[in-house]
Amino acid sequence: MKKRSFQKPVLILTYLLGILISLSSSVSPFTGSTGLNTQKIDKNVEKLKQSSWFINLYEDERYRRSFFANKKIRSYLQSSLRVNHLIKNEKAQKSFISLLEKQAQLREKI
Repeated sequence: MKKRSFQKPVLILTYLLGILISLSSSVSPFTGSTGLNTQKIDKNVEKLKQSSWFINLYEDERYRRSFFANKKIRSYLQSSLRVNHLIKNEKAQKSFISLLEKQAQLREKI
C-alpha cells in the first residue's frame, strides 16, 4: 500500500527532471527533437574559411543564404567530425558542394 503513495511524487519528479533537462540541453527527452548549436556551427564555419575552396562557396550569393538558413546545411556544419573530414578530403568537399547545389536548386523552385 505504501508503494502507491510514492508513485505520484516519483512520477512528478521524473516529469520535472525531464523539463529541466530539456531546458538545459538542445535535445528534448519528450519529443526527441534537436536544436542546432549556432556557436558550434559558427566555429566550424570559421575553420572552413581557412580553405580557399570554402571561401569561394561562402562568398557566392547562390549558396550564402544556405549557411544561415538551411537546416540541412547547418546540421551538416554542426558536426566537427564532418567539418574536419571536409578540410582533409577532396571527395567530401565535392559531396558537400553537391549538397549545397541541391539545396540551392530546391530553394529556387519555391
